[in-house]
Amino acid sequence: MRPTYERDGYVFPLKAMTPQRAVEYRAMFESAEAANADDALVSRILKGCPSIVLPFISEITRLRSIIEPVRSILGDDLLTIGANFFIKEPATSSFVSWHQDLTYWGYDDALEVTAWVALSPATSHSGCMRFLPRSHRSEIVEHRDTFEDSNLLSRGQMVTVDVDEADAVDVTLQPGEMSLHHGRLFHASHPNCSADRRIGLAIRYVAPSMRQVNGLKPSAHLVAGEDRYGHFRLLEPPTRVLTPHDIDDALQAIAVQERVGYEGSADRGKRIT
Repeated sequence: MRPTYERDGYVFPLKAMTPQRAVEYRAMFESAEAANADDALVSRILKGCPSIVLPFISEITRLRSIIEPVRSILGDDLLTIGANFFIKEPATSSFVSWHQDLTYWGYDDALEVTAWVALSPATSHSGCMRFLPRSHRSEIVEHRDTFEDSNLLSRGQMVTVDVDEADAVDVTLQPGEMSLHHGRLFHASHPNCSADRRIGLAIRYVAPSMRQVNGLKPSAHLVAGEDRYGHFRLLEPPTRVLTPHDIDDALQAIAVQERVGYEGSADRGKRIT
């Protein structure tokens, strides 16, 4: 697996859980969504910081079937610096432009892997991710902010270099499968033209040696090994759904994310993701 990842910047499909378990996790998440549909702030937290406030999402981030492949790339010590849902409602125009994840994250290195876990079918028809093979070998290229409403990215950011769509690979996944991709990999996705929601959980794993260049300490969870650096504000995993303490932790995490993610932009606070 690792040689493929190092060559192409990604690997898929990998089994994260059984299809039935993915259905169960989806049902738990959608139940929490429905119960808080009238609370805009909590709804935002549920999509943007679910591993801080939902025990069953925290559980996903710690599954051995996910952790072990990531450890083979980053090493034995792992933190999650976030987990967020990318949800495309059926027959909608939401999309993700070509971008590199690490562009606006403010870290001093690229020791990061995203595990993208499918809780519903991710197909070409439903707007699965698309990867540009071997593009992770580039450094961070210039991006342009669009803040387009249909773009699921925080700044609507997009690379300013030309991308040949013919070279891209569709990352098709069934519920319970996942992909792993490098933080510098060019990736994007088209709108969901299917009759079902396209639900993916993006889990951001880093080596504890990573740090913010501005000296801030983002929130993180230790999910494997140990943290010998102290570059992050380590949180305890949630034990109950949406406790006041965990909501406060989520709000602090959002504040740092937005301070870093909107650095240099006049438009702050559009989204968490």
